[in-house]
Amino acid sequence: MVAVSDRLVTVFGGSGFVGRHLVRTLAKRGWRVRVAVRRPDLAQYLMTAGAVGQVNAVQANLRYPDSIEAAVDGADAVVNLVGLLYESGRNGFDAVQAFGPGAIGRAAKAAGVARFVHMSALGVTTSKARYAQSKAQGEAAALAAFPEAVIVRPSVLFGPEDGFFNKLAAMAQMSPVMPLIGGGQTRLQPAFVGDVAEVLTRGVEGTLASGTTYELGGPEIMTLRQITEMVLRVTNRSRLLVPLPFPIAAIQAKILQFLPTPPLTPDQVELLKSDNVVSDEAIAQGRTFAGLGIKPVTTEAEVPSYLWRYRKSGQFENMPA
Repeated sequence: MVAVSDRLVTVFGGSGFVGRHLVRTLAKRGWRVRVAVRRPDLAQYLMTAGAVGQVNAVQANLRYPDSIEAAVDGADAVVNLVGLLYESGRNGFDAVQAFGPGAIGRAAKAAGVARFVHMSALGVTTSKARYAQSKAQGEAAALAAFPEAVIVRPSVLFGPEDGFFNKLAAMAQMSPVMPLIGGGQTRLQPAFVGDVAEVLTRGVEGTLASGTTYELGGPEIMTLRQITEMVLRVTNRSRLLVPLPFPIAAIQAKILQFLPTPPLTPDQVELLKSDNVVSDEAIAQGRTFAGLGIKPVTTEAEVPSYLWRYRKSGQFENMPA
């Protein structure tokens, strides 16, 4: 068992998909972890990620500066993972993704925190989607408040609880048709959540270059069509792939966005108009997995290990030869 040190890191949004993996990684490295979330009672399951008392959840809301200040008090490092896939009520892109990183950065700087790591996303500087624009504004706000901050931009993430491959597999369960927005030609570079957690941890530990932005994409660049075909192959589903032009997808999204958990929004359609891959500049400057000496996990090595539950007979269904 790893000895628990007196080093303390506060992780905002630590109960989310990336947060769960990051908290476990930090705990294994001996960090004491303070998970800052709006509902601490819903983050109690994270307490088992470390030794007794090593991981604790506290209440924090990006709209209330006092709660942010309390959450970062005494911390050696701070990580911000808070983000939205779609807007809901008072939780809008501007409040959470544009304003939030700066608010956390200012509180961290005032508290004398040594390191601040902020997770953004690939493509935020090129897309016209409001999601991307708010992410870009958040990066700028984080660096303005905390110039030494490390920015981490992953591509679409995969892992057991992901909201991308699982969503496609669930759709294939329900529908005989799989729509390919924009013809399915958008290029993505899926990154394994565990690899991203490793990079975030290195930022916390101070082994990444301060004031630097890292772009994280997996070893495979795949089109949306190729990803959909992979999901169908892994789940043993045969579905009709139908290209859906962006204008028609946007019209459908305008209707679907009003559902409690919208499967598609107009902003997400806009996001798919741009490729989501690591830039040549980041590759040349070593601001990638390879530049950090990390061999990223492939989708073929990980995705089948959790998408089997979407097969008709689950784990008992044989894969095709």
